This record gives sequence, C-alpha cells and structure tokens, in this order.
Amino acid sequence: MIFRPSLALIFWPLLALVAARGTPLSPNGSNGPVITLASSARDSMGAVFTRFNEHWDQLADLNTMERMLGTIRPTQREYLGCLQGAVTGDTIRIEGWVPAADMKQLQMAVTGSCDSVAGLVGTWHTHPYRADLQNLPVKERRLSRQDLETFTASPYRVTMIMWDVDSLDAAVRRGPELIHPAPVVIRPQPTPGSSEGIPRRPR
Repeated sequence: MIFRPSLALIFWPLLALVAARGTPLSPNGSNGPVITLASSARDSMGAVFTRFNEHWDQLADLNTMERMLGTIRPTQREYLGCLQGAVTGDTIRIEGWVPAADMKQLQMAVTGSCDSVAGLVGTWHTHPYRADLQNLPVKERRLSRQDLETFTASPYRVTMIMWDVDSLDAAVRRGPELIHPAPVVIRPQPTPGSSEGIPRRPR
C-alpha cells in the first residue's frame, strides 16, 4: 500500500526472456503495452524484498497496532523504489532503479519521493509477507486498490509490486487507459556476441 501527496511519491535473448515467477509473458504479436525489466534490476529488487521481509513470522505475540508500528521489535516493512528507463511506443524498458528519497517505512505502507530522478518511468514497492493466525505467510500478490488509485493520480507510466522474490505484479498506463495486470518480461544481461532480439518460444 502506498500513501503519497500529489507529487511526492509516498513503491533468457527474446532468445532467453523469462517472465518473473507469477507474472505472465506478453503473447507474441500482442498490441498491448509490455514492460521489459533488466535482470540486474530484478535481482537487486529481490535482494531488497528479502531484507525488508525479515521478521514477518516473529510477531505472533504482538497486537495489530504493535506489528504495524514496529516499535516493540523489528518487523517487516514495505520499501519504495523509483524505476529508471525509457518508453518507446508501448514498450516500457526498465534499466534500473534508485531508492525513493525521504522514505518512511511501515509494515503495510511506505512513503517517499521520486522527484528529480533521472529517466523516471514509474515506481515499485514491496508487499512483505504477513502472518496468519497459524503464523503462516499471507502473500498480497496484486497491487491493491489504493496502489492503483495512487498510480492513476501520478504522472508515471508504470507501477509494480514485488510480493515474493522474483514475483511481480504490474500496471501500466496507455493514455487514459489503466492496464492491470501488465506483462513483465525479464531481460537478461547481454553477453559478448549475444543477440538479444532473436525470438524464441518462452519456456
């Protein structure tokens, strides 16, 4: 969940393109928007998710408010990043990201600012696990209604959540149209002599 004021934001070639686990690949020939995400960016996002997902199963004795505030002992927290890349037609190419400025993290909310970030195309944030009554993980796999409302009110083209390591949900804007879920394709780091654009049926 993201809260923010108006502008300060409060989130294998196609030879080897792999969709993030839990996220659909764009069908060949689709006219809809597609997000391509550099694997290096995805990996660093996964490392952040792992770090700030810690302690989710160590709070069973605390009440809801104590868990949300994280004032009794460390708790999992949401994290907000600013996506950098370029938009070409209906393709949003994400090369990397930087942490949001002035970030304030809670268990189920995060605030921050992406103002003045070079090459800004959108934001991403984490949805950490929550524990159920049996202390098992509850995973929020989709952008929430409030996430989508915040995105709609922003000037950005894309927003994403990471709800597990390598697992993403995304939305994009095409003119006045909001498209959710939007396909995310993981783009590997090019290797010497590779041909990133040779198509192949996804695994």
